[in-house]
Amino acid sequence: MTAAIVAPYITAWTEEQELPYALIEHSRGIGYADETIGDRDSHGVLWARTPLRLRHGRPEFGRIHPQRQRRAMSRLLCQVCAGPAGRNEDGVLWILRDYRDDWPSWPNRMGVTEPPICAPCARLSAKLCPALRRGAVVVRVGSCPVVGVRGMLYRSGGGRPVPVGPTTVAFDDPAVSWVRATNLIRELGDCVIIPFEDLP
Repeated sequence: MTAAIVAPYITAWTEEQELPYALIEHSRGIGYADETIGDRDSHGVLWARTPLRLRHGRPEFGRIHPQRQRRAMSRLLCQVCAGPAGRNEDGVLWILRDYRDDWPSWPNRMGVTEPPICAPCARLSAKLCPALRRGAVVVRVGSCPVVGVRGMLYRSGGGRPVPVGPTTVAFDDPAVSWVRATNLIRELGDCVIIPFEDLP
């Protein structure tokens, strides 16, 4: 199956450009002027509007499709093939850039926007992804709760929201109602780094 993959499932394509939108502000944050029930998630967070046109045009490897990232992350699907992520009694499989020098227990307590992966796609990604070729590790993650979102933060502008900049916000932070989300975040815990050769 992985041999036919041209681009990872979460990659955006050229025919999936962001749709036009008008933001408004209200007492509890931001919203779309023509908001529908599908514009927010179960936490009440507003999400970017992007059409679903997978495999139309060319893949844009530096850009992630918000809805597909959210689906893969919430359902623990492989970010490459969209099948179930690798899982065993030690946890769910992730492939990460190697930042073990950042702190002693890395990647425990790290928030990630990259969804998990299956074993065949982990091997393929380590070979083909330029970022991962610089150094990657495979991790079994015992706990990975959904904790927040990444997106554009806005502030009140007297009726018209003013963009502040990209940010990461936890669901329990009041600022989350001023974010237009593009990525779901999970926090990794009970992590065990495993050798590539131990992948099933």
